[in-house]
Amino acid sequence: MNELVERDRAVIWHPFTQMQTAPLPIPIARAEGSVLYGTDGREYLDMISSWWVNLHGHAHPHIAERVSEQLRTLEHVIFADFTHQPAVELAERLLTILPQNQAKVFYSDNGSTAVEVALKMAFQYWHNLGRPRRKVVALENAYHGDTFGAMAVGGRSAFTAPFAPFLFDVDYLPVPTTGTESNVLERAEALLTDEVAAFIVEPLVQGAGGMNMYEPETLDKLFQLARRNGSLIIADEVMTGFGRTGQLFASDYLVEKPDLMCLSKGITGGTMALGVTACTQTIYDAFLSTDKHKTLFHGHSFTANPLACAAALASMDLLLRPETQASIQRIAKNHADFAKHLASKDTVENIRQRGTLLAFDLVAGEQTSYFNTIRDIAYNFLLDRGVLMRPLGNVLYLMPPYCTTNEQLAYTYSQVNELLMII
Repeated sequence: MNELVERDRAVIWHPFTQMQTAPLPIPIARAEGSVLYGTDGREYLDMISSWWVNLHGHAHPHIAERVSEQLRTLEHVIFADFTHQPAVELAERLLTILPQNQAKVFYSDNGSTAVEVALKMAFQYWHNLGRPRRKVVALENAYHGDTFGAMAVGGRSAFTAPFAPFLFDVDYLPVPTTGTESNVLERAEALLTDEVAAFIVEPLVQGAGGMNMYEPETLDKLFQLARRNGSLIIADEVMTGFGRTGQLFASDYLVEKPDLMCLSKGITGGTMALGVTACTQTIYDAFLSTDKHKTLFHGHSFTANPLACAAALASMDLLLRPETQASIQRIAKNHADFAKHLASKDTVENIRQRGTLLAFDLVAGEQTSYFNTIRDIAYNFLLDRGVLMRPLGNVLYLMPPYCTTNEQLAYTYSQVNELLMII
């Protein structure tokens, strides 16, 4: 056994891992572009962007240089009563690419906490107005993070079962997939009342829930129903943000814009942890008062960390370059062509795509579940062939970094084809 693996096993508890039965972790020595290099010399194409965070490829020199420069200047400072150039510049630049109704930026340190902040803003908004609302509406199968508020607005599942007694109640709408839109809208008419503080969604694509996709036109109608009674709208763009769906944000496909937006994952290009909750001026104004009880009492030790802000600024430099935008469209076209090929396969169903995200279900003759055996078969088959994909149960998906070449995509598609021949 590799010495590093032995040391790991002695001291580390890995996420989403049953430590008694899980295979040994794979030690990675370095990474470049879309490729991870193991300590044993093996190479792995990172087709899931290392849990959906990496935009521009690993160890990108532009991001590394900006972080290195910042590290020699200011590594961190308390963000209560103080500020610094990277945080201000990042907020300014974010507000130029977010929907025009977004006015203020609140920093945190990951996607789950960005959602927690949005929920607290929404509940306290109504509290500060003296008209408290306590209900939240979300979508079934949603995933918004693993802290308690984020778990509460996510779909109930085996992952949340031990904590069910501690989660606040939420009303759920089915995901408005093709053919179900009318029924979902009818249900929304009943649920989105004037008692609802907020309606929270992963716009257009549910990530961990199975890469479920639905159309902008239906989401616009749902947002309109929420607005009818004044409910705040929270768009969790932790996964969909920064180009994944083909637009800079999934909300860019919509006419109706959210009141609050949650960002993380790709914001730093996958380099460092950073969360953002953006909100409208109306929400911000509800917290302005000579009464200190109306303050948003929320913060983190590493709020607006200068290194993370510098990484995010460097990532935005790269994201907005014409060549990066062209790569996003190039990957989307490659996916679309492969999706047409997949449509002829008997072992594949429910093929869906939005921008650089391509997902499909493996037909394996067993119940769809995160815990089914086809997940492990597919994962290990592809990993043995140097392709890192991490199926969600029987859902196989690709979400590559934007630097991924046509040749790397072609190799991945060919290995998926080989997989389909054995299942």
